[in-house]
Amino acid sequence: MCIRDRAMVGAIGFGAAAVTFSVGLAGSLAQVQASGAHADVVVSPSHEKPKGAPAEPDWAGIAAAVRAQPGTGGFCAVATTDVTVPGLTGAHETVAGSGGQCSYGYRMVSGVWYSHAGEIVVGTPFLTATHTRVGDSVVLTDAGRQVPVRIVGEVFNTENDGLQILTDAATVPWVKPEIYDVVVAPGTDVDAYASALGVVLKPLSALAMPEDGRSADVVLIIDALAGLLTVMLIVVAALGVLNTVVLDTRERVHDLGVHKALGMAPRQTVAMVVASVVVTGVAGGLVGTPVGVALQRVIVTRMAWSAGLRLPASVLDVYGTRDLVLFACGGVVIAVLGALLPAGWAARTRTAVALRSE
Repeated sequence: MCIRDRAMVGAIGFGAAAVTFSVGLAGSLAQVQASGAHADVVVSPSHEKPKGAPAEPDWAGIAAAVRAQPGTGGFCAVATTDVTVPGLTGAHETVAGSGGQCSYGYRMVSGVWYSHAGEIVVGTPFLTATHTRVGDSVVLTDAGRQVPVRIVGEVFNTENDGLQILTDAATVPWVKPEIYDVVVAPGTDVDAYASALGVVLKPLSALAMPEDGRSADVVLIIDALAGLLTVMLIVVAALGVLNTVVLDTRERVHDLGVHKALGMAPRQTVAMVVASVVVTGVAGGLVGTPVGVALQRVIVTRMAWSAGLRLPASVLDVYGTRDLVLFACGGVVIAVLGALLPAGWAARTRTAVALRSE
């Protein structure tokens, strides 16, 4: 392989690696955003109580209404309290849940989700600050009550600087629910569900609202930026190919003139020039794609480490087999894009001019 071919493989490989990395980075950030959504609809106390409604929400009635509402996929009754932990200064939020969907949205790094009273799930910063690990026991103190618990899982959770504690409601039975996180069944319209449930809950001094959609907006922004970055990188790589193909085509202009004199049509000239870069494009795509995957894993992991977090597999493993095949084939696309302009110039060059060229 000559130096010029190596340069072209390098340019195409750079483009394939950059595109693979940018798409993977966007996918990882989208997974991080998705991990912060723990409900489709949130049920909370209503500040505007109709005549005859109870002063405080009827949580037992609310639970029954949520279960009976068509489209309900599950829910988690959420209570919060502040506890102190040996090794940590100040009080830290503990989220106690009951119901079948309390793990919704959370991504496990290691261990398992809590299933019984006395079990807790924590983030990496909690383990680091308390010098503990999954399987260790600690004692929580809530308003003078000491609660011995065992750490059963490490979860990706940035709430409260990663020091939030997640546990079963039976661990702190004196704490009452504050909200219900509801997950709708697949195919259910979230807005319509929340509206219908809100009508049922109004006499119970509660309201239902769709989960805040800011995370979805952030994901859209990330996707848009990734798309823009991808296009820019493809253009840069294609320009590198263009430069190489222009030089190669000008050196071969006399040969092209001979082919034209023998009856080669302009369309065939374009096809010949484009075909000359296809193998190089395949090579560049095969080289660049694994490099892009490796960059994505290393950089995203180090970004998390800088924040004191460990990442779950779902945040890192964002590529499917089909995605990797497309990225590898993207090298051919970059090569073809870069070759089209000189191929068009070669097709338009007059035969007599080409034959006089040396």
